[in-house]
Amino acid sequence: MIKFLDLKLLNKNFEKEFKERFDSFLNSGQYILGEEVVKFEHEFATYCGVKYCIGVSSGLDALQLIFEAYKVLGVLNDGDEVIVPANTYIATILAITNTRLVPVLVEPSIDSYNIDTSKIEAAITEKTRAILGVHLYGQLYHVEQLEALCRKNNLLLIEDAAQAHGAKNKDGRKAGNLSEAAAFSFYPTKNLGALGDAGAVTTNNYELAETIFKLRNYGRSTTYKNDIRGFNCRLDELQAAFLSIKLKYLDLDNLKRMELAYLYSTGIHNAKVSLPSFSDLKDHVFHQFVIRVEERDRLKAYLHQNGIESFIHYPIPTHKQTAYKELNDFKFPITEKIHNEVLSLPINPSLTVGDIQKVIEVINTY
Repeated sequence: MIKFLDLKLLNKNFEKEFKERFDSFLNSGQYILGEEVVKFEHEFATYCGVKYCIGVSSGLDALQLIFEAYKVLGVLNDGDEVIVPANTYIATILAITNTRLVPVLVEPSIDSYNIDTSKIEAAITEKTRAILGVHLYGQLYHVEQLEALCRKNNLLLIEDAAQAHGAKNKDGRKAGNLSEAAAFSFYPTKNLGALGDAGAVTTNNYELAETIFKLRNYGRSTTYKNDIRGFNCRLDELQAAFLSIKLKYLDLDNLKRMELAYLYSTGIHNAKVSLPSFSDLKDHVFHQFVIRVEERDRLKAYLHQNGIESFIHYPIPTHKQTAYKELNDFKFPITEKIHNEVLSLPINPSLTVGDIQKVIEVINTY
């Protein structure tokens, strides 16, 4: 069986370093916001090319803290509108509504699955204050177009970079340095994954960074001195240690993903299957390799019969979820088509060329 993702196998390469770092962590006696968090924050900020990185407890918390910080600073207020792609994981929308802001959903491009920039201006109202762009599946959104739209309309640009660690724009800037602030998830399945929940915010804005540093730790500036009402959203010291180890190998792992994606894109020849659209640049780090097929469930079953696991990212769009009943009557036909047809194929650094060739052969015989 070719597994969709074998985390145990994926992390086997780091086992020796993990154990050494765990011993060091255990013997340090400092288990919350210690040297490992500070070290990783510096390393990841340097990697992304930004001034500040704030380690937090998850990708969702990273997004929420960005919005909360802007509200503390008086830039955003309850009821402000945030434009966001309709085609995204529910966490993106939760971050907006959980901070008492209003999501305004915009359709994606059927080719890239990312937000269709040509449809954004029609969604802007007098209440619009920000655009939350998503680098879905590891592919950067149209950076220059979104930047221009935000400049023209005086809007904040915020990145959901939860799936795009290391993706690089044509001007050399990486995900995390393409907006006012970016949120990362280090969930174990990500390209840079922890061994538990973890996340981070990156920014070049000093005031924003200082506010988020406080918000993640009860709103305090020093021990028992609380300047604002905050949360407990701290990056775990041990997860920070593990992330520092894996960060050293991220570019090589992403390169492996790109090579496997190239095999898929040049090897799959089946008229029933639509391949993802991407450039030859490094603006796609292939957190997922997502195809579309009208009879998606039949292909998924066929792959399983032939010893290949696949996955659906995502079967139900946010506006059709019970949690968002107020959005259930909205129609987003492109988003709905995508969610009904997408299928993610195995793609991660633990797979071999032979594994990918077998998946290609099976799909071509479907």
